[in-house]
Amino acid sequence: MIPLQPGDLITIVAPAKAIEESHISFAKSLFESRGYRVHISKYCLGTHNYFSGTDLERASDLQEALDNPKVKAIICARGGYGCVRILDHLQWAGFIRKPKWLVGFSDVTVLHQHIGKLELPSIHASMPLNFKENTPAAIDSLFDALAGKKLEYTISGNPQNKRGDATGKLVGGNLSILYSLLGTDDCIDYSECILFIEDLAEQLYHIDRMFYAFAKAGILDKLKGLIVGGMTDLKDTAIPFGQDIYALILAHFTYRNIPIVFDFPAGHIEDNRALIIGAEVQLHVAENVSLTI
Repeated sequence: MIPLQPGDLITIVAPAKAIEESHISFAKSLFESRGYRVHISKYCLGTHNYFSGTDLERASDLQEALDNPKVKAIICARGGYGCVRILDHLQWAGFIRKPKWLVGFSDVTVLHQHIGKLELPSIHASMPLNFKENTPAAIDSLFDALAGKKLEYTISGNPQNKRGDATGKLVGGNLSILYSLLGTDDCIDYSECILFIEDLAEQLYHIDRMFYAFAKAGILDKLKGLIVGGMTDLKDTAIPFGQDIYALILAHFTYRNIPIVFDFPAGHIEDNRALIIGAEVQLHVAENVSLTI
């Protein structure tokens, strides 16, 4: 992937839920302040029921960005829901010939998975909806990733972590989206990979069910490491599930000896650091945790 240079053109698209103009204006000013030119796609600020446009309108915006050789990076405005509805309308030949960064998280995991099937990298990072609330470190990490700089993160270890070292391809994103793609033509090969997951507002028992699905699909046995990011605003049932998120996940790895990191700064949180999905990474889990991308 070609690193961005000052003066390069960025396009902001809204492939899922509709977004308010104030978020896009803020993002445009932010990118311009870092030296980039910014194009707002035709339907980015549109509305069609829940979405920023019809499926075909949203697909046409993303298709134009994928095909336009002048566009060096595609920034998804927000998640919500909708990427899967447009995925089969898209043609990727131009993108394969001249790859460019695609940035987003949450529902954008659908696009990360498809790009992963093409054996190309993409950037899991914050989006315009969240820029106003993000930490400076999260914003800087996005620009570092776009510019092709090496990403090195060191965080304090969680007592629940499982220590160890792993090297492998970084894959993943939003757990609910990954779960929804199991068994589809956009389910990637998880062999020898380090899986990153995050999620928002899920029931604990839903998380448990998703892990059972990954286990029964043989995926958990293929992993070399697990990075758990923000598990934000999780819910419990009236009769408690009986395990917190740490115990729930660890129970699925009792007989699987891989390093596991909890509370990594990525996901639906203010300190949402950029990750390169598809990159070879090094993970070290001890008293502190380091991830090198």
